Amino acid sequence: MNPYFANALGLVAPYYNLALVLIVILLFLRLFRIRNKKAYTLPWKLLFFAVLVYVAEEIVTVIAATGLIHPPKVLFPIFEMIIITTFIYMLLLQKEYVSNPKKRK
Repeated sequence: MNPYFANALGLVAPYYNLALVLIVILLFLRLFRIRNKKAYTLPWKLLFFAVLVYVAEEIVTVIAATGLIHPPKVLFPIFEMIIITTFIYMLLLQKEYVSNPKKRK
């Protein structure tokens, strides 16, 4: 692969990620407008929170790439830990919901 192409792709990838995540956020907002009271949306809300943390991470990446700020090296692992912890908690909630049909009524 051409090293210039790799450098160019590395520079524009965060912008593309933000554009695609904007579409995902719009889909989430549409999901949350559904008025079905029987729908269990708590895991989806946690997934939405994780996506918002990812958006914050990408914004910091874009601003750091422009040279406006120099974030500490520990900031990105903190973002990743928040996202991973949210995913694990979301999966555990969904597992509990599926395994306890008595609570659904």
